[in-house]
Amino acid sequence: MITRTVSKNPRTTRGDLVNDLQRVGTKVTKATISNTLRRQGLKSCSARRVPLLKPVHVQARLKFAREHLDDPEEDWENVIWSDETKIELFGKNSTRRVWRRKNAELHPKNTIPTVRHGGGNIMLWGCFSAKGPGRLIRVKERMNGAMYRKILSDNLLPSARALKMKRGWVFQHDNDPKLTARAMKEWLHKKHFKVLEWPSQSPDLNPIENLWRELKVRVAQRQPQNITALEEICMEEWAKIPATPITTTALQLNASRHWPTVAAVTSHSLVGKWSYQNSQKHS
Repeated sequence: MITRTVSKNPRTTRGDLVNDLQRVGTKVTKATISNTLRRQGLKSCSARRVPLLKPVHVQARLKFAREHLDDPEEDWENVIWSDETKIELFGKNSTRRVWRRKNAELHPKNTIPTVRHGGGNIMLWGCFSAKGPGRLIRVKERMNGAMYRKILSDNLLPSARALKMKRGWVFQHDNDPKLTARAMKEWLHKKHFKVLEWPSQSPDLNPIENLWRELKVRVAQRQPQNITALEEICMEEWAKIPATPITTTALQLNASRHWPTVAAVTSHSLVGKWSYQNSQKHS
C-alpha cells in the first residue's frame, strides 16, 4: 500500500501515510515508512522546478531534443551559453519533497511547474562554455532590447576571446521577446554572431543552469548580509568556478542526461513514456 500510494502521488508525506494506515487499523512509525520505501528504491528528494509549458512549447522542446540527441560532444564545446538568474539575499526558494527513484527527477510527477522571474533581490547575466565561465554582470534595471544589446556588446566578445573559442563559435540565448525582436536579430546578424535555435520556455535545457546552481550554493555558504555584499560575493565565487571539471560537467549533464529526458518534463500524453524510458537507458 505504501509504495503504491507514493507511486501514484509522490508528494505524499510520511505523516499522510501514517494517518492512512492508522485509519485501516495499522500502526507504523515514520522511520518504518522511510525504510520500507528505501528498500523499494525510493527516497525523499526536493521536487525539481521546471517551466510551465503550453502545447506549442512541448512540441518545440521535443523537436530540439530529437534533433540534437546524437550531436557529438565537440559541437557543444564550441557554444557560449548565456542566461539571466536571480539571487536571493536570504535563503533559497521553498521546496517540496517527493518520493522518487534514482534518475527520475524529471518525471512530471516529481517536478513543480514554475514561471520565470517571480521576484528576487539581484538579477545577473552571465555566460560560459566548456572552457570555463565567461563574464558575469549585475542587471540593475528592467532589461529591454537596447540594454541587452549593450550587455552583449560589452561582454560577449570579450568572453569569447578570454575563453579562446574556436572560429565559428555559436551563441545561445533564450527566446524572451526582447531577445528575438527584429532589431535584436538584425543586430546579431550585423555582428556576425551565429545563434543556436532555441525552444521557448526551456531554461532547464540550458547547461548554464548547472552553473547557477553551483554559484547559489557557494553564495549561500558565505551568508551575505546585504545587497552590496551579495553582489560582491557573487562576482568572487563566479570567478572561482574552475574551467574543469565543473563547467565541463555542467555541459555533459544536459547533453548526455537531461536532453534525452526532456520529453518527460513536457507532457504525459505526448511524450512522457518515451522520454522516461530513454532517461533510464542513459542513466
